[in-house]
Amino acid sequence: MAHKLDVPSMWSEQMGAVVAKQNELAKDAYSTDQSIEEMRQAYRSERRFWNEGGPHVESAEDRMVPTRHGSIPVRRYVPQASGEENNESARPLIVYVHGGGWLIGDVDTHDRITRTIASLTGAIVVSVGYTLSPEAQYPQPIEEISDVTDYIVQHAQEWGIDPQDVSFSGDSAGANMAFGALLYLRDHDKAVNARSMLLFYGAYGLRDSRSMRLLGGPWDGLTEADYEYYLKAYLGDLEKIREPYVNILDNDLSKAVPPCFIVAAGLDPLKDDSEALHELLDIAGVDNEFVVYPKVIHAFLHHSRMLDDTMDAMRRAAEFFRSHKI
Repeated sequence: MAHKLDVPSMWSEQMGAVVAKQNELAKDAYSTDQSIEEMRQAYRSERRFWNEGGPHVESAEDRMVPTRHGSIPVRRYVPQASGEENNESARPLIVYVHGGGWLIGDVDTHDRITRTIASLTGAIVVSVGYTLSPEAQYPQPIEEISDVTDYIVQHAQEWGIDPQDVSFSGDSAGANMAFGALLYLRDHDKAVNARSMLLFYGAYGLRDSRSMRLLGGPWDGLTEADYEYYLKAYLGDLEKIREPYVNILDNDLSKAVPPCFIVAAGLDPLKDDSEALHELLDIAGVDNEFVVYPKVIHAFLHHSRMLDDTMDAMRRAAEFFRSHKI
């Protein structure tokens, strides 16, 4: 591929085995040369393998939550109680926003990730099934996630959560929307008492960067053309990338932003987004930890069945979460 690094020669042996398995399961899962429905079906099919196994939780319950755009599905994960806890105790809340380029994915495709986060943190995790693009374009998904968060906080006893102990988490486009929802709530006088943000290889507003120029290919569906395709589906008009809840980096990050754990994949076109966010949070005086896994590609959080870096990233995120109690 012209003007690109030879990423397959740079990834780890385990990462190479993961990519081979992905191709075996659904070779064209990330191709934008197909209909959106075909992309969604291929993605769901390929993710079934990666969601098998993993930790058990006390319960995983599907619910509907009202928003200004109608009710949307969520999945509430209650982890098994530790020795000093019982299942009647109010727990911290982590609102999880799944990735998928704003147009694919759901609570099922990220089930093992959210089960693992609940198990490692001891928090109740609510995975939000926001309406996908292009059926719903910006700002609707941000408003849905914000409304879900506000609703759960207002009905804390029913959801078994501590309304004064809220965190956000997400991967890829989900990390972008999780941060966007936090800022939206802040700017609309509904700020939550946030403990932390756990952010995995997110898109935060860069339109061009060294990592975008040199990385990306059919193995991750993140060439420049692919990324523009996703943005157009989400935004309609690419000029909207300047909107504050899309371009996270242009916001005032010094106000009501909690400690952030930021994970990047070293072979990911979005790596520089995470590094830029880390640097701006440092400037704003926001406690944050930035971790790069150098020999893996975008979306590696799904691959705990075959990739050691996946569990390391989630364990470190859980340690960060536990060390930042409100």
